Amino acid sequence: MFPFMIWNRQSSDDDARTQPRNDEAGRSRLQPDTAAILDAITRAVPDPFIMLDGSGVILSHNRQATELTGQDMVGQHLSQHIRAPAVLEATERVADSGVPDQVHYERRTGGGRLFEVFITPVPALTGERVPAVAVLLRDLSTQQQLEKMRADFVANASHEMRTPLASMTGFIETLQGSARNDAKAREKFLGRMLEQAHRMRRLIDDLLSLSRIEMNLHRTPSDQVDMSEVARYSAELLATRASEAGCEIRVAAQPGMIVDGERDELIQITQNLIENAIKYGASGRGVDVSVSHDTKRVRIELDVTDYGAGIDAQHLPRLTERFYRVSVQESRSGGGTGLGLAIVKHIALRHRGNLDITSRKGEGSTFRFTLPVSSELAKAAE
Repeated sequence: MFPFMIWNRQSSDDDARTQPRNDEAGRSRLQPDTAAILDAITRAVPDPFIMLDGSGVILSHNRQATELTGQDMVGQHLSQHIRAPAVLEATERVADSGVPDQVHYERRTGGGRLFEVFITPVPALTGERVPAVAVLLRDLSTQQQLEKMRADFVANASHEMRTPLASMTGFIETLQGSARNDAKAREKFLGRMLEQAHRMRRLIDDLLSLSRIEMNLHRTPSDQVDMSEVARYSAELLATRASEAGCEIRVAAQPGMIVDGERDELIQITQNLIENAIKYGASGRGVDVSVSHDTKRVRIELDVTDYGAGIDAQHLPRLTERFYRVSVQESRSGGGTGLGLAIVKHIALRHRGNLDITSRKGEGSTFRFTLPVSSELAKAAE
């Protein structure tokens, strides 16, 4: 099946797929200079790059390939890490025919990524036993996401801006016509126009924020962030707004709630949840914010609870959809864009976290954001 194989094998193709091979054993088949050149070339490639022998066993790969799969792959068969039939069949065709090939590969883990895979035969050098196939994975995720975001932005923005633009157009036409010389009406309509302009600005800000988060969805943040500090800071920022709504924000945060994350995004997710609780909670009942470990102490839970009217169960699965509103009029009158919980969901995904919503009519709602403890703390606990 692999006549392009460079060295003899003692085991069958099936054995190669299931049994790991020693890195040093594979490298010993190469002359020292050739092995050094191979390593230098592999490290220099900026995209995930893998060198295979004729049976599909991995001889060498770069740091980007390690980051893609999460582990060292040397000595293992390619199928143990890339299970896409199109890629595996293409490597066999290239090894068999010596003709380069190109396929697409979608990796569904880690936020989902699309790759263009270039598979090229490596010709044998005189007197040398060198790898048979080189595999280069070019990430198309950003390009694909940009195109999708462009289409979504145009569709969503045009839909949501139609109402405020129509209102502003109506006010302007009135000011140009019957209210041209009416100072009282002019003052009233100019105030309404300013409200609609602010609404469009909030909408654009949220759309841009959501697009930025989506573009970085597959890049897991690695900074150390204290979620207790984030909760207290967010509550302080919203204290004035809560006071105006007749609401108190109560924070109960345990110490040492450290996660891997991006502080600004974690503040944004916390603020969005607290703002929603202030907006839809019952006046005078307050908002409770808590930060604690789960029962196994491997995840950290941020809970934001309001004591408002609650949400019907039929709406819960759709709350994080873009522009989905339980009550359109109530959301818009409160300055909402319909994107707040969509932003929360995407930040949660980027941090490998979850958002769970529980609610009972007449009692209120709890929004729980859960994410793993810091990788450093997890290692220290082992």
